[in-house]
Amino acid sequence: MKIDADPMRAPVFPVKPYEHVAIVGGGSWGMALAILATRAGRHVTVWCRRPEVAEALNQSRCATMIKGAPMIPEGIVATTDMARALAGADAALIVVPSVAVRETCRAMAPHLAEGAPVILCAKGVEEGTGRLMTEIAAEEFGGRSIGVLSGPTFAHEAAAGHFTAATVASEFHEGGARRPDQLVAARIAVSFGSESFRPYISDDIVGVEIGGALKNVIAIACGMMTGAGFAENTRAALISRGVDEMKRLAEALGGRRETVTGLSGVGDLTLTCSSTSSRNMSLGVQLGSGVARAECFEGRPVVVEGERNAISSTDLARGLGVELPICEAVRAILHENAPIGETFARLWSRPLEAEPKALDFLIDHPSDEAAIRRIAAVIS
Repeated sequence: MKIDADPMRAPVFPVKPYEHVAIVGGGSWGMALAILATRAGRHVTVWCRRPEVAEALNQSRCATMIKGAPMIPEGIVATTDMARALAGADAALIVVPSVAVRETCRAMAPHLAEGAPVILCAKGVEEGTGRLMTEIAAEEFGGRSIGVLSGPTFAHEAAAGHFTAATVASEFHEGGARRPDQLVAARIAVSFGSESFRPYISDDIVGVEIGGALKNVIAIACGMMTGAGFAENTRAALISRGVDEMKRLAEALGGRRETVTGLSGVGDLTLTCSSTSSRNMSLGVQLGSGVARAECFEGRPVVVEGERNAISSTDLARGLGVELPICEAVRAILHENAPIGETFARLWSRPLEAEPKALDFLIDHPSDEAAIRRIAAVIS
């Protein structure tokens, strides 16, 4: 049964997809996106950093980097040759760790066709510069159209065909045109949309990016408290107040608070803070349980985006005069040798504040010393 469009809403526009999509990054989310694009009928090439990964993908057709090791469609071609990966591509998605985005953009620039947009799927803030991922891409690619794709998306679930939604954002064309068929985000949405993957469209790049950058840091905080023995109420409080930190920073950078209440903010944060399938949540749980950082993940060198972004996001916020108490607590624990119990005791016992933004005041916490003792007792 086809559900008709609501006549009270805006008209439905036909939008042309990008037929050839390049995925730059052969990790779990990159390969999941390659599978999604192929499922939606696109021609897909994947750039991999390591030759053994590309070779294994082409020969075994098995994406071992994704939990469950799903088979990949025959149409996907993996290569370590950037020129080959981008040849003929109508659009390119960058799916590498945030720390590698700038060098990846520079490697792509000579080979990407004129007019092909770049969509950032990395989440974070560049350390030292405070640049968002799309700002890095804009600097490296000049006047090329830039967008971002983000949302509550575990790679193994999306690849397996579980119903998944995400947000894709880009600016509208210069000159004020607001036709959906001219919007990069809309074309990416129809390029990846399928029976199981539902992209939503936005023009708030900053709002979408901030949700993706901060949710990893807040997930580490949730994991720490969970690992230390605190219960669901505590995690719900951290999630809710984490959303407020996202809103503050997004608004300070020109984004919209309402964007943070969507898939790329609340949605992604809720997922990441609810399962140890998230490396950020998992790291926090291990640290909260007393595992030394060097011994986490059984000593394997696992990239945890929120670990570095705890520094870059708080540096950015400090420069803007924006308070991020939860992110600051994570930074102190991870990078300043602050004890978990003492740090969260300070966080919890701060003066009480109003929740609506319009009520701008603080009052003394009536039981700050008792709260500190209670947290110390649980964590000890």
